[in-house]
Parts: sequence; C-alpha cells; structure tokens
Amino acid sequence: MIKTLLKSVRQYKKQTLLSPVFVAGEVILECMIPLVMSKLIDHLSAETMTPILKYGLILLVMATISLGFGVLAARNAAEASCGFAKNLRQDMYFKIQDFAFADIDKFSASSLVTRMTTDITNVQMAYMMSIRLLARAPIMIILSWVMTLALNKTVAMLFLIVIPLLGGTLIFIAKKAHPHFIKVFDEYDVLNNSVQENVNASRVVKAFVREDYEIDKFHIISKYVYSLFTKAEKIVAWNSPVMQFTMYVVILVIVAIGGNSIVTGTMQTGELTSIIVYSLQILMSLMMVTFVFVMIMIAEASTDRIAEV
Repeated sequence: MIKTLLKSVRQYKKQTLLSPVFVAGEVILECMIPLVMSKLIDHLSAETMTPILKYGLILLVMATISLGFGVLAARNAAEASCGFAKNLRQDMYFKIQDFAFADIDKFSASSLVTRMTTDITNVQMAYMMSIRLLARAPIMIILSWVMTLALNKTVAMLFLIVIPLLGGTLIFIAKKAHPHFIKVFDEYDVLNNSVQENVNASRVVKAFVREDYEIDKFHIISKYVYSLFTKAEKIVAWNSPVMQFTMYVVILVIVAIGGNSIVTGTMQTGELTSIIVYSLQILMSLMMVTFVFVMIMIAEASTDRIAEV
C-alpha cells in the first residue's frame, strides 16, 4: 500500500533524500551550540574580553550555519511533499478516468472528491513531517543524550528512565485519539455528499419545499463531525500538560543534582546550563515525535482510502 503511493514521488526523490541530510547537519550544530555556550558562561568572569569574543563569534558562526541547514531542509521538504501530493493527485485523476462501471458504482463522487482533497492533504503533511521532523527527533535525542552523558552520567541515566516513560505515555494518548480521527473521514464523505446533492438538486429542493429538511440533515452531519473532532482533540490535548509536568520535574531534578555538583566542585555553572538545554531538546523532540505519530495515524486512514482507488 505504502509502496503503491511512494511510486508517485518520482522526480522528487532528490529533495526527499536531501531533506534528512540537511536536518542532520542542523541538529549536529544545535547540539554543539550548548557546549560552546557553557564555555562562554564559564569565562564571563574573565579579566579580558578575548575569550568572550572568541566563543561569541563561534556561536554566531554555528548559529548562522545551522540556520542555513534549517532553511535548506525546510525548502527541500516542502518541494518533496508538495510534488508528491501533485503527482499523487494526478495519478488518482487518471486512474478515475479508467474506472469501469462497477468501480463508478462503488465510489460516490463525494467520496472521490474527499480522497483527492482532504486525504491527499493529510498524506502530504505526514510525508513532509516524516522526512523532516521524524528524521530530526531521533538524531536530536541521541546526540543530546550523548552530550549529557559526557557532562554528567547521573543526569544521563535519569533520561534512560524518563524517555521511555514519557514516550510511552504520549504514544498511548495518540493511539486513544486515533479511532476518532478515522471515523471523521467516513463522515466527510457523507457531509460532501449532502452538499453536492443540495447544489445539484437545488431546484428540486425548492420546488418540493424541502429546505428545512435539508438544512436539518446537514446540521446533524456537521454536528457529528464536530463531536468526533472534539473527542479526538480533547484526548490529544493531554499531550501538553503531561509534557509540561515531566519537563519541569526533570529540570528540578537536574538543578538539584547540578547544584550539589557545583558546590562540591565537580561541575561548572556553564555545564549545568548546557545540561538543562539538552534536557529541553530531548523532551521537545519526544513531543515532536508524538505529534508526527498522530499525523501519521491520521494519514494512515487516508492512505488506505487513496490506495483503494
């Protein structure tokens, strides 16, 4: 099924492969910046400005290069995803032209419209996130953890407990919301069909004075779509408080461990700052993975519907 859809990538394979490469470059520099920043902080009390200017210039160069990698990654990901969606929509259109009468009876016009618009848009977004955000998060988590391990082994061991717990919780929340998102697409077909019937048969509706009935029918479908989306979004909304709670608890533990290490002289203030930055990068990357995971699950239903055509 996925292989069938990926055939539509065609001339955009280059952009698809380049995007993760640029993302990797961006992430490597982002993980190096906190280390240089810790050196800068530790030299703030220096008698001369030379080390401060030196590390400040290094930070400026690294941030500029990282920005360049980020722009290139975003550009290639956008071109690849939009081109993939364009080809997929074109392939679907040509396939529909070759439909037999049995296929025409199987797929309603409203269903085909939904598949060529909403479903392809969902697949496009999931594809862009996969080659950009999903490629970024694992590299960021691994590099940040390695850097943390080099600075403080105790804090690094803490993340070996936090990452699986938080990741499992966020994925559990995403899976709970998944069935509600799937139901929405079936109702989109019904909603589009209702609109299409009213547009095509507007004279008939007016002639038989059925406006109120059609309006009520549309409101019922629209309200059901609203309720499904509301249920799904209420479940997904748990991501933020769970993430915030974990983030602040981890920071408190890190500050407690780091403060004790600074007092005993085994850690510098700049190193503690770097560890806090790395912890935020790890936790935000986990949040990013969950967001992409939800989008991929939504796109999975759309993928089935597109592949069916």
